Amino acid sequence: MKKHILASLILAAFSLAVPAGAFAQYPDAHEGDYVAKNFQFKDGETLPELRLHYLTFGKPVKDAHGRVTNAVLIMHGTGGSGRQFLAPIYAGELFGPGQLLDAGKYFIILRDAIGHGKSSKPSDGLRMKFPKYDYDDMVAADHLLLTEGLGVNHLRLVTGTSMGCMHSFVWGETYPDFMDALMPLACLPVQIAGRNRLWRKMAMDAITSDPDWKNGDYTEEPRQALRSWLNFLLIAGSAPIQMQKQMPTRDSVDDYLENAYATRLKNLDANDILYQVASSRNYDPSAQLAKIQAPVMWINSADDFINPPDLGIAEREVKKIPQAKYILIPASEHTYGHGTHTHAAVWRQYLAALLKESAH
Repeated sequence: MKKHILASLILAAFSLAVPAGAFAQYPDAHEGDYVAKNFQFKDGETLPELRLHYLTFGKPVKDAHGRVTNAVLIMHGTGGSGRQFLAPIYAGELFGPGQLLDAGKYFIILRDAIGHGKSSKPSDGLRMKFPKYDYDDMVAADHLLLTEGLGVNHLRLVTGTSMGCMHSFVWGETYPDFMDALMPLACLPVQIAGRNRLWRKMAMDAITSDPDWKNGDYTEEPRQALRSWLNFLLIAGSAPIQMQKQMPTRDSVDDYLENAYATRLKNLDANDILYQVASSRNYDPSAQLAKIQAPVMWINSADDFINPPDLGIAEREVKKIPQAKYILIPASEHTYGHGTHTHAAVWRQYLAALLKESAH
């Protein structure tokens, strides 16, 4: 089975396989950390040093008034990192010469959110004493990284996948004049409830009820808890057509699951996962959607287990946003369930339309 297809079938909380040298092949590539001193979280907790990791390509361009005109912020999903967007199915479709987000023209910013990748997270040492961050904290930290760390005072585009999709709505409400356009991919701008909350709660409970978790003070990872988490992800990120095509026999399914355990479990930390999932606990931008000023191109796919179109939520909520278009991509052999958000070839024509519409 092709590895990139298998990776796409799993919830994009996991970074997709990235070829060696993918980072360096784009112009003016840079990897770094911005350290925010005495960062205060919404609940009043503080961290003396909050490390925010990022990858950038290109250089910022400013207009006559000193406003950056070419910066693009791309935000990953739960458990992921900015590096996942270097996969050929994303960067290979967007960042190359002449492509929609040509890295030679745009200043592309791929950050690791709080609790993810190489940014500060519980597994660095604080474990369950790490501040209980939420989506508002994550977006506030992103804003600080951009303005103080990278000198970006305006964004040409804000886009994100899954959790990054939800962050896009928070960005649009919190900093409505900071961007020219928004492109959320694979989410809903409402409180996480119903089946979506159910599977998240079950995953968190699987961690905290594992005797080996030891209130976060484990010396070895609670393996059964991590297996339960991965099991949920495999279902939540599934695409029926793709899975049937790639796993047409009983043995191929068994091999797939065995491979997933062998390759994915070793990179997981239970406390990090617990925080990552819990950070969505108070997300609900629905009441403030009218504050969003920038044009919005919001895209979901019909085979998304996490954001099923049957609920009719997107069609209702999009009416609250002044300049928004909602696109539902039909399920087909070209979609990958929730992971469709990272297959840029499926939706790049809508990005082209958004960039044209929002051009100044």
